[in-house]
Amino acid sequence: MNTVRIGAATSSRANRSPASLDRLLLWTCVGIPMAGLALFFLYPLATVGWRSLVEKDGGIGLGNYAEVFATRGILTATANSLTMSAATTAVSLLLGFAIAFGLDRSRMRGKALVKLALVLPLLAPSLVQGLGLIFLLGRNGLVHRWTGWEFDIYGFWGLLISNVFYALPQAVLILQAALRNTDARYYDAAEVMGASSLRQFFDITLPNCKFGLLSAAFVVFVITITDFGNAAVIGGNYRVLATEIYSQVSGQMNFGMGSVVGILLLLPSLISVQIERVASQRQFGAASPSGLRVTPQPARGRDLAFTAGVLLCASTIVVTVGTVVFASFMRLWPYRMEWTLKHYDITVSGGYAPLWTSLYLSLAAAAGGVLLLFFLTFGVCRIPRAWAKLVYLVSVLPVGVPGLVLGLSYIFAFNSPANPLYALYGSAALIALCNFYHYHTQGFLTMMTGMRAVPQALEEAVSCLGGGTLQVLRDAVLPQIAATVLGVFFFLFMRSMVTLSAVIFLVTPSVSVAPVSVLRLDEAGFVSQAAAYSTLIMLVVGGSLLAMRALIALPARRRK
Repeated sequence: MNTVRIGAATSSRANRSPASLDRLLLWTCVGIPMAGLALFFLYPLATVGWRSLVEKDGGIGLGNYAEVFATRGILTATANSLTMSAATTAVSLLLGFAIAFGLDRSRMRGKALVKLALVLPLLAPSLVQGLGLIFLLGRNGLVHRWTGWEFDIYGFWGLLISNVFYALPQAVLILQAALRNTDARYYDAAEVMGASSLRQFFDITLPNCKFGLLSAAFVVFVITITDFGNAAVIGGNYRVLATEIYSQVSGQMNFGMGSVVGILLLLPSLISVQIERVASQRQFGAASPSGLRVTPQPARGRDLAFTAGVLLCASTIVVTVGTVVFASFMRLWPYRMEWTLKHYDITVSGGYAPLWTSLYLSLAAAAGGVLLLFFLTFGVCRIPRAWAKLVYLVSVLPVGVPGLVLGLSYIFAFNSPANPLYALYGSAALIALCNFYHYHTQGFLTMMTGMRAVPQALEEAVSCLGGGTLQVLRDAVLPQIAATVLGVFFFLFMRSMVTLSAVIFLVTPSVSVAPVSVLRLDEAGFVSQAAAYSTLIMLVVGGSLLAMRALIALPARRRK
């Protein structure tokens, strides 16, 4: 009798063993990435909050906050940041909607050129737009050289233009998605009822795009209020919060004040991200899967107007970025316009070592990040719903944290010999981790979209054939999500190559990165070398973008 019971218990454990291993594997897929988020995002962020309470005499209190609100310069920087972000948002929405409408709702010519122009600002550090404006409109710019006209490009107006160029591509992408979401049947019904084109625009187009407009507005607002590159290059005496943090920490070594300013910068970003998230859910959650996409009909006057206006705007971006490339080949800008490669012989500011460092740390951030995100999203889709909601919430939190604040938090968290991870401080590995967690949310949401698109029937078929979690992962999920994995890899790589704000506090004399070298060269007066360095960064990032598109298109070509 006992033998029978023992045999039955052994058989039961054997039957449960594969299921238990599958559950363990799922929780491991979730647990390791969540441990990384806790260690390299939540913990560093908590240190910023704690450090803001540590006063100069070592006591704990609100002295730093009182000092910040009594400091006129910081209050001015706060007001300037809000003003600049609001102005950039307004201009970007106006231009972005016009461009998106022209691309999606007209038969304008040159759409491919416009899309190429909108990609350019994404290939380089944000300061390239400011650098291009200086080459064009600065005291030694082409316009002054050719016409004698003088422009005070430094300050509010120069920073506004450069911020608009930098944020415009992202606004256009969001607004195009919102326009595509409108069902063509609304317009068909309006035509039958005799509504004019203007009436259709105000009664159908704008109401259907309102959440897309709101989403784009807050994305642009966050990008602008947290950007450091353009403000450092062309801001002049127009102080903003991003440059104020850098001044407090790097210039005055006032870490307590820097922490408070970081929290001031964090608050509007978090509020903006929350509003953007709700707007995005309202906009795209209400879309009908059976909706028909609007097909624009020819209209000569409209198409010519959009062709002229949109191409003019796109040309301005191309000229600004193209001038940086052109200046890198000129002997002495703008006095000796002779072709030369001497500016590419860079021996100051670390030479080309930071570029190579950027390459391998960006590859590391992309490769490691893709693995963590792949396993995290795979596990989130299969664990109990209550736990999945919590994991999802923590995973999207990084999008609300400005790069400057995250970089500052790494100083407080890891620059202590008592910390077991102190060995990471000052290394390229820590910069790679900072870059990955800075863009964690975008990668996570993209991977989740791909993971949810995997057919449930395919996974069930593998399970019915006796496959466990590993087999489902290998045979059902990975082939379906390969293109998404590739896209996230290149996204993380490209953003790591051009990020400046998140890493400005983490570089050392021995470990630096390419965007910081561009800033250092510009600060030292080597503007042509800064242009050359920027050109090389754009070549690397542009080449990776072309490689990504070629790899994604490869399976389709093979099927043909």
